[in-house]
Amino acid sequence: MLYEIILALIIVGSLVLVIAGNRKPYISIFWILFIVLLPGVGTIFYLLLGKDYRSRRVIKADELARFDALRDKSVGVNVVEHLPEKKYDKLARMMLGANDTPVLSGNEVRFFTDFTPMFQSMLDDISRAKKFVHIQFYIVENDEVGHQFSSLLIRKAQEGVDVRLMFDSWANLFVRSEYYDHMRRGGVKVQSFQKIIPSMFNRDVNCRTHRKIVVIDGHTGYTGGMNIARRYRDGINHGVWRDTHIRIQGPAVAQLELSILADWRFCTKEMLDEPRFFPPVAQAESGAHTSMAQIVTSGPMDEWNTVMQGMVQAIAQSRDYLYIQTPYFLPTHPILLAIRNAALAGVDVRLMMPAVSDRSRITLAASKSYFRDLLPAGVKIYLYNQGFLHAKTMVCDDDFVTVGSTNLDPRSLEQNFEVNVFLYDNDLARRQRDIFLDDQQHCTLVDPTLWRNRPRMEKFLESTARVFTPIL
Repeated sequence: MLYEIILALIIVGSLVLVIAGNRKPYISIFWILFIVLLPGVGTIFYLLLGKDYRSRRVIKADELARFDALRDKSVGVNVVEHLPEKKYDKLARMMLGANDTPVLSGNEVRFFTDFTPMFQSMLDDISRAKKFVHIQFYIVENDEVGHQFSSLLIRKAQEGVDVRLMFDSWANLFVRSEYYDHMRRGGVKVQSFQKIIPSMFNRDVNCRTHRKIVVIDGHTGYTGGMNIARRYRDGINHGVWRDTHIRIQGPAVAQLELSILADWRFCTKEMLDEPRFFPPVAQAESGAHTSMAQIVTSGPMDEWNTVMQGMVQAIAQSRDYLYIQTPYFLPTHPILLAIRNAALAGVDVRLMMPAVSDRSRITLAASKSYFRDLLPAGVKIYLYNQGFLHAKTMVCDDDFVTVGSTNLDPRSLEQNFEVNVFLYDNDLARRQRDIFLDDQQHCTLVDPTLWRNRPRMEKFLESTARVFTPIL
């Protein structure tokens, strides 16, 4: 009798928490059913994965204001008040209002679609560092790639460079602590994001950093989809690992630095509001092509789902074409509706994702369930079959492109700490368009008729997997 009373109290208490959260109805219904049908287990999953953190903030408003002031002084006259292409003025203003991130001119941007040249470029830049190197990655593994990386960081730290490394603790759960301790002994300031033991017993367990950022001396930065691990270099069993990363030199690097230092403050309580981390921006080399860039971050403690809202706005403004690459397609309703509306309006919409997932079969099946929402609207779906496509990019109309860490799934769009670069530039947009079309040569185009006529059991299993989208 006592057991039944305790269980009933747990269920009722959990349901009260779900309803009081005032979430989207379909998310609340999912958790209510999960808790009722699987008492105890559903509650544990909700406490671990389902809590809403938007009533909290990563750092205090006055601390963020101090970082903003340092950034503003660093970027100087490079702030763009009005875009030359008026089409994106509303998008840029929305990101400024929601994320306090201005559009900055004067950035030299280079795309990488292969890990080896990106990694070598990053190592070369780090080796030239004189003052500081600040790094944040989702994954930093202790394989030969990770050891090459750590050896350089130790060498730079011993030269007197301020080297800081932050990584997600849960994503590196099986990396031996000795790997990080070796760097600490070598002078590298190493910090895990949300340490495993404390976070297992508090509401922060599902706060994960998925960002990939490197800032060198305040003038050079890297971000995108690549982590530090051998598989990014060598691929996986069924082929290459296709990803996209970018190198930035210019004022936008100050915003990347602000993001890292805010996260460092959140994890360590150490406030690094020092002018030396925000040096004045050097002028671009004569004749170099420069771009307007806006660094957009999002996370579970932000007031707005900024990256998702920016993507929805950009999709809605597309007129001629919209090409999207994502490793996982489990879209939130706003993203799904925006893509479908663009296709119905006559935009050439193409979605590319891997034919084989590096996650579970459930994730891939759930992704395929959304094809039924897109194919009738005219969306062309390409399955990449040369290996695993991990790139997170979107380009439209030869005038806008975004590259970053954000997948098109609920975890990235609503739960993880993410970063994307919004680029308002014709040359870079055409560059990404050409990359997409090159990748398209290694894809299979989904035939709407054949897809519609697949076995009913296959469709049913996909629909079943889709039910679990909120926790995939």
